[in-house]
Amino acid sequence: MQLSDKHDGTTTKAFAGLRVLDFSTTIAGPHCARMLADMGAEVIKIETDGGETMRTRPPLRKGCSTVFGQLNVGKKSVVLDLKSEEGKEAVRRLAATADILVENFRPGVMHRLRLDYDRMRAVNPKLIYCSISGYGQSGPSAELPAYAPVIHAASGYDMAHLAYQPGRSRPDYCGIYHADVVTGTYGFGAIASALYQRTLTGLGQHIDVSMLESMLTLTLIELQNSQFTVKPPPRPMFGPTETASGYVMITVASEKTFQGLMGVIGRPEWISDPRFSTYAARRDHWADLMDGVEVWSRQLSTDVCLVALGAAGVPASAYRTVSEALADPQLAHRQALSSVEDEGGSFQVLNLPFRMTGADTTPGKTMAVLGEHTDRLRAEIGLTDGGPTPLAKTAAQT
Repeated sequence: MQLSDKHDGTTTKAFAGLRVLDFSTTIAGPHCARMLADMGAEVIKIETDGGETMRTRPPLRKGCSTVFGQLNVGKKSVVLDLKSEEGKEAVRRLAATADILVENFRPGVMHRLRLDYDRMRAVNPKLIYCSISGYGQSGPSAELPAYAPVIHAASGYDMAHLAYQPGRSRPDYCGIYHADVVTGTYGFGAIASALYQRTLTGLGQHIDVSMLESMLTLTLIELQNSQFTVKPPPRPMFGPTETASGYVMITVASEKTFQGLMGVIGRPEWISDPRFSTYAARRDHWADLMDGVEVWSRQLSTDVCLVALGAAGVPASAYRTVSEALADPQLAHRQALSSVEDEGGSFQVLNLPFRMTGADTTPGKTMAVLGEHTDRLRAEIGLTDGGPTPLAKTAAQT
């Protein structure tokens, strides 16, 4: 039985009834707003008539991007010209009906558009306005352009990671954008906190999320080590352990797992060996320890190694591709993926990584066409075809 099955049959969407205006683009902001949508909020994505950049990112099927779908499934789409006076009026009217606004423009952009927090607060004092940026909304670096790879370098993360790569002097290339996902998740948490505080105060607030500071949270030990002149003791550097058919990752972080590992590799005498008998000693002789482990592992296939390590309670895994990870029966048991439809067909997206006994956290089932909800939202806020038309129609609607 899954955790989500242990309820009384009344599971609902935790954020049902909330309205979100999503002005964000690329990854960090859309990821934050997608989490809000999965929790049941009505998320209205505001786009230009050309659509946001991620709509063109592969994989593409019939012009539809599944990466864009992963980040924006379950949202409504409205096409809006933010530079026009009519468009600004549409935002003000929508903001009056909204609970949350998410934007990740460079600081100052929303102010120049006259859509900043102070102006929106005047329209709706209960509005929770979340701004996500590279370095924060103020300060000497605030207006610098920033994308995740730049933040990885600026935060010290890349150099901290390099310190665990023996013999390397050049930082790694960046292909996976940790900063975007981490920052979007912090934005989601801050919004949830502000929603609770609003139940006490009746007021919204401005949330200022920094990608730089978010990325620094991944360097917990390194952040502390950097503050002291005493050279920190070496840490075990967990890395690939070679087998007869590939590599496994073995993590020895407690006395119990160390002793279990020594039993598996047939070296019980190393439990009392002065080089390895304490955690501090193992740090100083880590290479010798792992060389000894590889003498054992190189004689066996990856699968056989994993069976033996698992039986001894030693945390270990094969190095898998994402495709291999997605085929894990554990993810099927957890129902970690959902099928989504767009004009290009069906594809799968990852669900939120948590389950709740009283709330449904699954995503929407369809991707909105660009501008699909423009007319309905125009009518709702009193901007009918007979009056001002700040919400532009797309070619598909004309």
